[in-house]
Amino acid sequence: MTTESSAAPSVAAQRDPAAGSPPLPAATKRLIALLVAAAFVVILNETIMSVALPELMREFSVTAATAQWLTTGFMLTMAVVIPFTGWLLVRLPLRTVFVVAMTTFSLGTLLASLAPVFPVLVAGRVVQAVGTAIMIPLLMTTVLNVVPADRRGRTMGVISIVIAVAPAVGPTVGGLVLDVLSWRWMFWAVLPIGILALVAGGALIRNVTATRQIPLDILSGVLSAIGFAGLIYGLSSVGEAASGNAVISPWIPVIVGVVALTVFVWRQLSLKDLALLDVRAFVFPTFTVSLSLMLVSMMALFGTLILLPLYMQQVLGTSTLESGLVLLPGGLLMGVLGWFVGRMFDRIGPRPLIIPGSILASAGLWGMTTFGADTALGLVVVWHMVLSVGLALLFSPLMTSALGSLPPHLYSHGSALLNTLQQVAAAAGTAMFITVMTLGIVGGAESGASDVAAQMNGVHNALLVGAIISLITVVGVWFVRNSAQTEGPATASLSAESAAA
Repeated sequence: MTTESSAAPSVAAQRDPAAGSPPLPAATKRLIALLVAAAFVVILNETIMSVALPELMREFSVTAATAQWLTTGFMLTMAVVIPFTGWLLVRLPLRTVFVVAMTTFSLGTLLASLAPVFPVLVAGRVVQAVGTAIMIPLLMTTVLNVVPADRRGRTMGVISIVIAVAPAVGPTVGGLVLDVLSWRWMFWAVLPIGILALVAGGALIRNVTATRQIPLDILSGVLSAIGFAGLIYGLSSVGEAASGNAVISPWIPVIVGVVALTVFVWRQLSLKDLALLDVRAFVFPTFTVSLSLMLVSMMALFGTLILLPLYMQQVLGTSTLESGLVLLPGGLLMGVLGWFVGRMFDRIGPRPLIIPGSILASAGLWGMTTFGADTALGLVVVWHMVLSVGLALLFSPLMTSALGSLPPHLYSHGSALLNTLQQVAAAAGTAMFITVMTLGIVGGAESGASDVAAQMNGVHNALLVGAIISLITVVGVWFVRNSAQTEGPATASLSAESAAA
């Protein structure tokens, strides 16, 4: 077993700073490529089911509120499991964590593909989410440990494709599958890829991170589960409550979640180095500011992902496939830019990227406020692409700045915090857009407007609120430091570490 004291010295410490770090070893490149591919597949499933809800409602005879649990249950599980990944990545070897993640994801995919009734389908999604929740922090923590600080930008640029592009193209992939096949093929098509990644990872991955014996604090786990689940469930129910369909007031679980998380934070501070999720990462200003701005950006991404398909289908009258294809150019553009933005970050730092990025993202949302009942689909594509370019300029630099500002012993906890709060931001963004839209629809209907006019009123109000909130990022990016990243224990040779497996 590898211990902290036996971790390899940093590449940065062994080189002339002016010379730049040497190229990554081939084994390191293979490791990152495998983890990125596996992470893309698992995170794609977070949004791929959104376009299938109408078909599932018909097949299983369930309401929209019930069908929504396919997405809500996924986010809930992610929020509950991710806080444990900080402990897992410190306690267990990298290969063991990867095998657990991909095995769990593959079993969940198989269960969902065979689901005879709706509750079994939800159970499959929950099992999938467990694997997904482990996979993303595992990828980030590995990169921070094996990639030198002056090369992290380009690598994190690739990871930003996983974080942002996979959810963005999920509805498009789902629409394409549903256009020719049944919804079960959303799982059958993914299953062999998951199994292949599992086999390849079991054969190729070696332990390149430090491990140490730390106890698991059960009370922290319970508080974390109640806190994050309460927040996600409450925020996800706000839209239902606005339409009068919620079983209980969404603010009850939100308040319970806030109280539980308050106690959770106090508990983590008292545990210090034995914390389940070390919240002392927030002591570092760059981490706190960059993470906060990224969460606002994630709210915009997930809010528009759920709102634009509704606008196109219910106001413009497009099909599921058409609405998915309209969002595809923006998603692909974000993916292409992720690579270039990462390389630029390594050369010029975050601020020259995130300042124009915040302006473009805000401009995209403000442009969407001009949408009407007769807007051409081409204009929807254009403004969505403007938003996508802005988000591409934001995600990778903010993520790299946040995690790179931490000392090495907080890498796993920082990535767990980032990914957990991303789920909260996704739920908050969805709740905000849907709630404002619902209230706008109700208000339009009460004023005597037609169904289409009422829908358009709700969509406009939601996009306007999103555009106003985007101004927070435009101001906040000026507070992100442009300094070099913290040098972490990047490994000079992956093969030299393989003996520690």
